[in-house]
Amino acid sequence: MKSVLRLSVGAFALLATSAFAEDAKPLKSIGISVGSLGNPFYVAAVEGIKAAAKKVNPDVKITAVSADYDLNKQLSQIDSFVGAGVDIMMIVPVDPKASVPAIQKAKDAGIVVGAFDTTASNADVSVATNNVKAGEEACGYLADKLGGKGNIVILNGVQVSAVVDRLAGCKSVLAKHPDMKIVADQNTTGSRDGGLQVMQSILTAQDHIDGVFGTNDPASIGGDLAAKQLNRKEFIIASVDGAPDTEKLIKSGNTQIKATASQDPYTMAAQSFGLAYDIFEGKKPAETKVLLDPKLITADNIADYKGWTAAR
Repeated sequence: MKSVLRLSVGAFALLATSAFAEDAKPLKSIGISVGSLGNPFYVAAVEGIKAAAKKVNPDVKITAVSADYDLNKQLSQIDSFVGAGVDIMMIVPVDPKASVPAIQKAKDAGIVVGAFDTTASNADVSVATNNVKAGEEACGYLADKLGGKGNIVILNGVQVSAVVDRLAGCKSVLAKHPDMKIVADQNTTGSRDGGLQVMQSILTAQDHIDGVFGTNDPASIGGDLAAKQLNRKEFIIASVDGAPDTEKLIKSGNTQIKATASQDPYTMAAQSFGLAYDIFEGKKPAETKVLLDPKLITADNIADYKGWTAAR
Protein backbone atom coordinates (compact mmCIF):
# COMPACT_ATOMS: atom_id res chain seq x y z
CA MET A 1 0.00 0.00 0.00
CA LYS A 2 2.80 2.38 0.80
CA SER A 3 4.36 1.99 -2.65
CA VAL A 4 0.99 2.65 -4.31
CA LEU A 5 0.57 5.82 -2.23
CA ARG A 6 3.99 7.08 -3.27
CA LEU A 7 3.19 6.45 -6.91
CA SER A 8 -0.10 8.32 -6.57
CA VAL A 9 1.57 11.35 -4.95
CA GLY A 10 4.29 11.36 -7.62
CA ALA A 11 1.73 11.12 -10.40
CA PHE A 12 -0.26 13.97 -8.83
CA ALA A 13 2.85 16.17 -8.68
CA LEU A 14 3.60 15.44 -12.34
CA LEU A 15 0.04 16.28 -13.36
CA ALA A 16 0.15 19.51 -11.32
CA THR A 17 3.41 20.54 -12.96
CA SER A 18 1.99 19.82 -16.41
CA ALA A 19 -1.16 21.76 -15.64
CA PHE A 20 0.87 24.73 -14.42
CA ALA A 21 3.00 24.67 -17.60
CA GLU A 22 -0.18 24.69 -19.69
CA ASP A 23 -1.68 27.54 -17.66
CA ALA A 24 1.51 29.66 -17.59
CA LYS A 25 0.98 32.93 -19.44
CA PRO A 26 3.16 33.34 -22.50
CA LEU A 27 4.77 36.74 -23.00
CA LYS A 28 3.02 38.08 -26.11
CA SER A 29 3.52 41.84 -26.21
CA ILE A 30 5.56 44.69 -24.73
CA GLY A 31 4.99 48.44 -24.99
CA ILE A 32 7.92 50.84 -24.56
CA SER A 33 7.64 54.62 -24.15
CA VAL A 34 10.86 56.65 -23.82
CA GLY A 35 11.79 60.32 -23.71
CA SER A 36 13.03 60.54 -27.28
CA LEU A 37 14.07 57.96 -29.86
CA GLY A 38 16.27 60.70 -31.31
CA ASN A 39 18.51 60.29 -28.26
CA PRO A 40 21.03 57.42 -28.69
CA PHE A 41 20.66 56.64 -24.99
CA TYR A 42 17.08 55.53 -25.51
CA VAL A 43 17.92 53.73 -28.74
CA ALA A 44 20.44 51.60 -26.79
CA ALA A 45 17.91 51.08 -23.98
CA VAL A 46 15.26 49.82 -26.39
CA GLU A 47 17.80 47.43 -27.90
CA GLY A 48 18.55 46.10 -24.41
CA ILE A 49 14.85 45.39 -23.79
CA LYS A 50 14.43 43.76 -27.19
CA ALA A 51 17.42 41.47 -26.69
CA ALA A 52 16.23 40.37 -23.24
CA ALA A 53 12.63 39.88 -24.38
CA LYS A 54 13.59 37.87 -27.47
CA LYS A 55 15.38 35.39 -25.21
CA VAL A 56 12.06 34.80 -23.46
CA ASN A 57 9.98 34.63 -26.63
CA PRO A 58 11.54 35.20 -30.07
CA ASP A 59 8.08 36.05 -31.43
CA VAL A 60 7.10 38.61 -28.80
CA LYS A 61 5.55 41.78 -30.26
CA ILE A 62 7.47 44.89 -29.19
CA THR A 63 6.17 48.41 -29.79
CA ALA A 64 8.61 51.23 -28.98
CA VAL A 65 7.44 54.83 -29.20
CA SER A 66 8.94 58.26 -28.54
CA ALA A 67 7.13 60.60 -26.15
CA ASP A 68 9.38 63.47 -27.26
CA TYR A 69 9.36 64.71 -23.64
CA ASP A 70 5.65 65.58 -24.06
CA LEU A 71 3.52 64.45 -21.10
CA ASN A 72 0.22 64.42 -22.98
CA LYS A 73 1.77 62.41 -25.79
CA GLN A 74 3.09 59.85 -23.30
CA LEU A 75 -0.25 59.60 -21.50
CA SER A 76 -1.86 58.87 -24.86
CA GLN A 77 0.76 56.19 -25.52
CA ILE A 78 0.02 54.56 -22.15
CA ASP A 79 -3.70 54.54 -23.02
CA SER A 80 -2.84 52.84 -26.30
CA PHE A 81 -0.80 50.19 -24.50
CA VAL A 82 -3.72 49.56 -22.13
CA GLY A 83 -6.13 49.34 -25.05
CA ALA A 84 -3.82 46.90 -26.84
CA GLY A 85 -3.53 44.78 -23.71
CA VAL A 86 0.26 44.54 -23.62
CA ASP A 87 1.69 42.20 -21.01
CA ILE A 88 4.55 44.46 -19.89
CA MET A 89 4.98 48.22 -20.25
CA MET A 90 8.49 49.66 -20.07
CA ILE A 91 8.56 53.39 -19.50
CA VAL A 92 10.76 56.41 -18.93
CA PRO A 93 8.22 58.79 -17.35
CA VAL A 94 8.34 62.29 -18.82
CA ASP A 95 6.78 63.60 -15.61
CA PRO A 96 7.01 61.01 -12.81
CA LYS A 97 4.35 62.68 -10.64
CA ALA A 98 1.85 63.42 -13.39
CA SER A 99 2.30 59.90 -14.79
CA VAL A 100 1.15 58.19 -11.58
CA PRO A 101 -2.59 57.88 -12.48
CA ALA A 102 -1.83 56.58 -15.99
CA ILE A 103 0.67 54.03 -14.67
CA GLN A 104 -1.88 52.94 -12.08
CA LYS A 105 -4.45 52.54 -14.84
CA ALA A 106 -2.05 50.22 -16.66
CA LYS A 107 -1.41 48.21 -13.50
CA ASP A 108 -5.14 47.94 -12.80
CA ALA A 109 -5.49 46.49 -16.30
CA GLY A 110 -3.07 43.72 -15.34
CA ILE A 111 -0.01 45.19 -17.06
CA VAL A 112 3.35 44.87 -15.30
CA VAL A 113 5.13 48.26 -15.40
CA GLY A 114 8.91 48.53 -15.48
CA ALA A 115 10.52 51.98 -15.27
CA PHE A 116 14.11 52.77 -16.17
CA ASP A 117 16.40 55.81 -16.28
CA THR A 118 13.81 57.97 -14.50
CA THR A 119 12.06 56.65 -11.41
CA ALA A 120 8.29 56.25 -11.20
CA SER A 121 6.90 55.93 -7.67
CA ASN A 122 4.20 53.38 -8.51
CA ALA A 123 5.96 51.31 -11.18
CA ASP A 124 6.34 47.65 -10.26
CA VAL A 125 10.11 47.86 -10.75
CA SER A 126 12.61 50.61 -11.43
CA VAL A 127 16.26 50.55 -12.53
CA ALA A 128 18.27 53.73 -12.95
CA THR A 129 21.75 55.14 -12.74
CA ASN A 130 22.67 56.62 -9.38
CA ASN A 131 22.29 60.09 -10.85
CA VAL A 132 23.20 61.91 -7.65
CA LYS A 133 26.54 60.12 -7.74
CA ALA A 134 26.92 60.90 -11.46
CA GLY A 135 26.55 64.62 -10.72
CA GLU A 136 28.98 64.33 -7.83
CA GLU A 137 31.61 62.62 -9.97
CA ALA A 138 31.34 65.10 -12.86
CA CYS A 139 31.51 68.18 -10.65
CA GLY A 140 34.12 66.56 -8.43
CA TYR A 141 36.25 66.33 -11.56
CA LEU A 142 35.71 70.06 -12.22
CA ALA A 143 36.61 70.92 -8.63
CA ASP A 144 39.78 68.86 -8.82
CA LYS A 145 40.96 70.22 -12.17
CA LEU A 146 40.09 73.83 -11.32
CA GLY A 147 41.61 73.77 -7.85
CA GLY A 148 38.24 74.41 -6.20
CA LYS A 149 37.66 77.84 -7.75
CA GLY A 150 36.31 79.50 -10.87
CA ASN A 151 33.19 80.56 -12.75
CA ILE A 152 30.85 77.63 -13.42
CA VAL A 153 28.11 77.26 -16.04
CA ILE A 154 25.36 74.65 -15.81
CA LEU A 155 23.77 73.37 -19.01
CA ASN A 156 20.53 72.16 -17.47
CA GLY A 157 17.80 70.00 -18.99
CA VAL A 158 14.20 68.83 -18.78
CA GLN A 159 13.44 68.43 -15.08
CA VAL A 160 12.91 64.68 -14.93
CA SER A 161 14.22 62.96 -11.80
CA ALA A 162 17.49 61.94 -13.50
CA VAL A 163 18.40 65.54 -14.30
CA VAL A 164 17.22 66.84 -10.93
CA ASP A 165 19.36 64.25 -9.15
CA ARG A 166 22.45 65.00 -11.27
CA LEU A 167 22.14 68.68 -10.48
CA ALA A 168 21.68 67.94 -6.77
CA GLY A 169 24.85 65.84 -6.79
CA CYS A 170 26.79 68.54 -8.62
CA LYS A 171 25.63 71.32 -6.33
CA SER A 172 26.50 69.28 -3.23
CA VAL A 173 30.11 69.25 -4.48
CA LEU A 174 30.13 72.92 -5.45
CA ALA A 175 28.79 73.81 -1.99
CA LYS A 176 32.07 72.52 -0.55
CA HIS A 177 34.01 74.97 -2.71
CA PRO A 178 32.74 78.51 -2.08
CA ASP A 179 35.16 79.91 -4.66
CA MET A 180 33.35 77.99 -7.42
CA LYS A 181 30.59 80.38 -8.50
CA ILE A 182 27.64 79.44 -10.71
CA VAL A 183 27.41 82.32 -13.18
CA ALA A 184 24.75 80.78 -15.44
CA ASP A 185 22.24 77.93 -15.15
CA GLN A 186 19.98 77.52 -18.18
CA ASN A 187 17.70 74.85 -19.65
CA THR A 188 18.98 73.34 -22.89
CA THR A 189 16.06 70.84 -23.14
CA GLY A 190 18.81 68.25 -23.05
CA SER A 191 19.44 68.53 -26.79
CA ARG A 192 22.49 69.31 -28.90
CA ASP A 193 20.76 72.25 -30.56
CA GLY A 194 19.63 73.53 -27.17
CA GLY A 195 23.14 73.23 -25.77
CA LEU A 196 24.55 75.08 -28.78
CA GLN A 197 22.08 77.97 -28.56
CA VAL A 198 22.25 78.34 -24.78
CA MET A 199 26.05 78.17 -24.71
CA GLN A 200 26.35 80.73 -27.51
CA SER A 201 24.24 83.10 -25.43
CA ILE A 202 26.19 82.42 -22.23
CA LEU A 203 29.58 82.86 -23.89
CA THR A 204 28.43 86.15 -25.40
CA ALA A 205 27.38 87.37 -21.96
CA GLN A 206 30.34 85.98 -19.97
CA ASP A 207 33.87 87.22 -20.65
CA HIS A 208 35.48 84.30 -18.84
CA ILE A 209 34.29 80.96 -17.50
CA ASP A 210 36.31 78.08 -16.07
CA GLY A 211 34.07 75.04 -15.96
CA VAL A 212 30.81 73.71 -17.40
CA PHE A 213 28.59 70.97 -16.02
CA GLY A 214 26.35 69.44 -18.68
CA THR A 215 23.43 67.43 -17.28
CA ASN A 216 23.62 65.17 -20.32
CA ASP A 217 25.97 64.56 -23.24
CA PRO A 218 23.85 66.04 -26.06
CA ALA A 219 23.73 69.40 -24.26
CA SER A 220 27.45 69.20 -23.50
CA ILE A 221 28.28 68.44 -27.13
CA GLY A 222 26.23 71.47 -28.17
CA GLY A 223 28.15 73.57 -25.65
CA ASP A 224 31.44 72.25 -26.99
CA LEU A 225 30.39 73.17 -30.53
CA ALA A 226 29.50 76.71 -29.40
CA ALA A 227 32.97 77.04 -27.86
CA LYS A 228 34.58 75.97 -31.12
CA GLN A 229 32.48 78.42 -33.14
CA LEU A 230 33.33 81.32 -30.83
CA ASN A 231 36.96 80.23 -30.35
CA ARG A 232 36.63 80.02 -26.57
CA LYS A 233 39.11 77.59 -25.07
CA GLU A 234 39.53 78.77 -21.49
CA PHE A 235 37.17 76.27 -19.84
CA ILE A 236 36.57 72.53 -19.46
CA ILE A 237 33.30 70.58 -19.61
CA ALA A 238 32.24 67.64 -17.44
CA SER A 239 29.11 65.77 -18.42
CA VAL A 240 26.89 62.76 -17.74
CA ASP A 241 26.07 59.86 -20.11
CA GLY A 242 29.11 58.31 -21.80
CA ALA A 243 27.39 58.57 -25.19
CA PRO A 244 29.09 57.34 -28.39
CA ASP A 245 29.64 60.87 -29.75
CA THR A 246 31.27 61.97 -26.51
CA GLU A 247 33.37 58.82 -26.49
CA LYS A 248 34.67 59.74 -29.96
CA LEU A 249 35.35 63.34 -28.94
CA ILE A 250 37.34 62.38 -25.84
CA LYS A 251 39.35 59.87 -27.86
CA SER A 252 40.10 62.54 -30.48
CA GLY A 253 41.28 65.09 -27.92
CA ASN A 254 39.64 67.82 -30.00
CA THR A 255 37.11 68.80 -27.39
CA GLN A 256 36.65 70.70 -24.16
CA ILE A 257 34.58 67.81 -22.82
CA LYS A 258 37.15 66.24 -20.53
CA ALA A 259 34.97 63.88 -18.50
CA THR A 260 31.59 62.17 -18.58
CA ALA A 261 29.99 60.06 -15.85
CA SER A 262 28.91 57.10 -17.95
CA GLN A 263 25.68 55.13 -17.89
CA ASP A 264 24.84 51.79 -19.46
CA PRO A 265 21.36 52.18 -20.98
CA TYR A 266 21.39 48.73 -22.61
CA THR A 267 22.05 46.92 -19.33
CA MET A 268 19.81 49.26 -17.32
CA ALA A 269 16.73 48.72 -19.48
CA ALA A 270 17.38 44.99 -19.90
CA GLN A 271 17.67 44.58 -16.12
CA SER A 272 14.42 46.49 -15.55
CA PHE A 273 12.68 44.26 -18.09
CA GLY A 274 14.09 41.17 -16.39
CA LEU A 275 12.63 42.23 -13.05
CA ALA A 276 9.29 43.07 -14.70
CA TYR A 277 9.24 39.67 -16.38
CA ASP A 278 9.84 37.96 -13.03
CA ILE A 279 6.70 39.66 -11.72
CA PHE A 280 4.81 38.71 -14.89
CA GLU A 281 5.72 35.09 -14.15
CA GLY A 282 4.52 35.40 -10.58
CA LYS A 283 7.96 35.66 -8.99
CA LYS A 284 8.85 38.34 -6.47
CA PRO A 285 12.24 39.98 -7.22
CA ALA A 286 14.63 40.41 -4.32
CA GLU A 287 14.85 44.10 -5.25
CA THR A 288 12.34 46.21 -7.12
CA LYS A 289 14.29 49.49 -7.09
CA VAL A 290 17.88 49.29 -8.30
CA LEU A 291 20.52 52.01 -8.67
CA LEU A 292 23.53 51.39 -10.90
CA ASP A 293 26.82 53.16 -10.20
CA PRO A 294 28.20 55.42 -12.95
CA LYS A 295 31.85 55.39 -14.00
CA LEU A 296 33.75 58.59 -14.73
CA ILE A 297 35.28 58.40 -18.21
CA THR A 298 38.26 60.61 -19.09
CA ALA A 299 41.14 60.53 -21.55
CA ASP A 300 43.02 58.42 -18.99
CA ASN A 301 40.63 55.44 -19.17
CA ILE A 302 38.69 55.94 -22.43
CA ALA A 303 40.66 53.16 -24.16
CA ASP A 304 39.15 50.61 -21.76
CA TYR A 305 35.59 52.00 -21.88
CA LYS A 306 32.90 49.61 -23.11
CA GLY A 307 30.37 52.10 -24.45
CA TRP A 308 26.76 51.99 -25.51
CA THR A 309 27.49 50.47 -28.90
CA ALA A 310 29.99 47.85 -27.69
CA ALA A 311 29.27 44.24 -28.60
CA ARG A 312 27.14 42.47 -25.99
